[in-house]
Amino acid sequence: MLEPLSFENRFTRELPGDPEATNFRRQVENACYSRVNPTPVAAPVLVAYAEEVAALLGLSPASCETAAFTSVFSGNQLLPGMDPFAMCYGGHQFGNWAGQLGDGRAIVLGEVVTQRGERWALQLKGAGPTPYSRGADGLAVLRSSVREFLCSEAMHHLGVPTTRALSLITTGESVMRDMFYDGNAGPEPGAIVCRVAPSFTRFGNFEILAARGDTDLLRRLVRYTIETDFPGLGTPSTGTILTWLREVCRRTAVMVAHWMRVGFVHGVMNTDNMSILGLTIDYGPYGWLENFDPGWTPNTTDAENRRYRFGAQPQIALWNLVKLANALYPLINAVEPLQEALEAYHVAFDEAWQQTVADKLGLRRFDPATDRELIDDLHAILQMTETDMTIFYRRLSDPRVTVDASDEHLLDALADAYYLPESLTPEIEAATLTWMRQYLARIAQDGEDDEVRRATMNRANPKYVLRNYLAQMAIDKAATGDATLIHELLDVLRHPYDEQPHREKYAVKRPEWARHRPGCSMLSCSS
Repeated sequence: MLEPLSFENRFTRELPGDPEATNFRRQVENACYSRVNPTPVAAPVLVAYAEEVAALLGLSPASCETAAFTSVFSGNQLLPGMDPFAMCYGGHQFGNWAGQLGDGRAIVLGEVVTQRGERWALQLKGAGPTPYSRGADGLAVLRSSVREFLCSEAMHHLGVPTTRALSLITTGESVMRDMFYDGNAGPEPGAIVCRVAPSFTRFGNFEILAARGDTDLLRRLVRYTIETDFPGLGTPSTGTILTWLREVCRRTAVMVAHWMRVGFVHGVMNTDNMSILGLTIDYGPYGWLENFDPGWTPNTTDAENRRYRFGAQPQIALWNLVKLANALYPLINAVEPLQEALEAYHVAFDEAWQQTVADKLGLRRFDPATDRELIDDLHAILQMTETDMTIFYRRLSDPRVTVDASDEHLLDALADAYYLPESLTPEIEAATLTWMRQYLARIAQDGEDDEVRRATMNRANPKYVLRNYLAQMAIDKAATGDATLIHELLDVLRHPYDEQPHREKYAVKRPEWARHRPGCSMLSCSS
C-alpha cells in the first residue's frame, strides 16, 4: 500500500557524497552529504499521522495505518528506491560561527516525486546517529516530537510557510535527556517524526563550503539548488545567482512577517535553521507569544541575551541573509550586487508587514501617514498590562467594537484578553479607550462595511494557536499512552480562523498554573 512512493533522489544522484561508508562522528569535507541508514528501534507504535500530508504523497489513510507504514517511518525498513543520507552544513549559532554542524539527528530517507510532479523529501528526525551527531545520540524524545508534529501542521493551516509533518511514532525505547542542563538527566520515551518538505537545504549548506574555500563545490550546490528548487529562474549564471538571492530574501521576509502576524517565536534562528525555501524549519524551543512582550524568547539558552526574542526576528532574519550573501561572495566577487540583492528583504518585509497590519486591523490598505503611529501606539498599550495578543486582536472584530459604542462596551469586548484584570488602572483604561477611539475613527475613514471588516480581520487573526500549555498537556497525556489530545489538537488547529463552539476551551488564555511550568513557558534545546 506504500507503492505510490516513487523515489528519484536527485540530491544524492547529482551532488558528491562522503566516500566513507562507516557511521562515526567526523569532519566531512568535499561532500554535501553522508549516506547513513536509520537505526532500527525496538517496538515502534504509530501515534498520529497527518492525512493532508499523506495525500500530498499519494498515500491513503488506510495505507498510513498499516504495519508497513509504521515500520518504514520508524526507520526499521527501507523501501525500494530509498537512498538515506544526512546533510553536511555549518552555521552561525547565536551570532558565532560554529563550523561543521550537519544533520545530527535527521536522516532523509529519499526524495519522492508524485504523480503531480511534486518533489518531496522525507526526513526522519530522531532516527539515530549520523557522522554529524558530534557528542549526541541522534535520537529524539516524545515531548519534542509531539511539539514538532503538531506545530508543523498548525503553522501550515495558519498560512505560515513551513515544513510539514507526516507521522509521529514512538520507538518503545528510552532516551536519556537532561531537560534543564542541570546535571539531572533521566530516561524519557523516544519518538520519531517524519518531516516533509520540497527540500531541507539551509543557509548553512552554503556557508560550510565557503568557509572551507571549496568554491567549486559551492558553485555546484548553488547550481543544483537553482535548477531543482527554483527552476523558473533560468540557467545559473552570476545574474541568476543574484536573482535567486533576492528571491530567498523575499521568501524569508514573507515567512517572518507571518511569524509576527500570528505571534510565533522560533527561539533558535541560527543560520543552520534557516530554510533556503523560506520555510519555517526545526521546531525546537519555539513558543507562542501569549502576553504581548516583544522581548520574550522561549529558549532557555537565549534567556540572558534574548538574541532571538519575538521583536528581533525581522532583524535576525536579515542578519542571517547577510551571512548567506557572504557565503555566495566567491561566486560573485563583488560586494555591491550582493548588497543590492539584500535590499529585496527590506522591500518585501515592509510590504508584507504593512499588509499584515492592514488585515489585522481590518483596514482597506495601510497608510504610512497614520497607520504606523497607530500600530506603534497599540503595541505600547498592549505592554501596559499582561495582554494576550491572540485574544486581543480577535476581540477587535467583536460586534461591540463600533464607532458609536460606549466606553463600557469597548472595554467589555476586550476583557478576556487581560491576564491580570485587577491591574487595569484608570490610566491604562483611559489609554486603551483613547487608542480605541483613534482606531474607530480610522475605520470610519475607510468606510468599510463592518461585516466585511470583521471577515478580513478574522482571516488574519487566528482564534486557535498551539499555545505552549496545550502542547504540554498533549505531551503529558501521550506519555501515559493516551494520544487523544494530540488528535483533538491536530483537528482543532486545522481550522484556526473558524469559530468552533464546542472547542472554546482551546481558545482561552494561558491558565495561571502554566505561567512558569516547564514546557509551558520556556524550553531548552534538549530533545
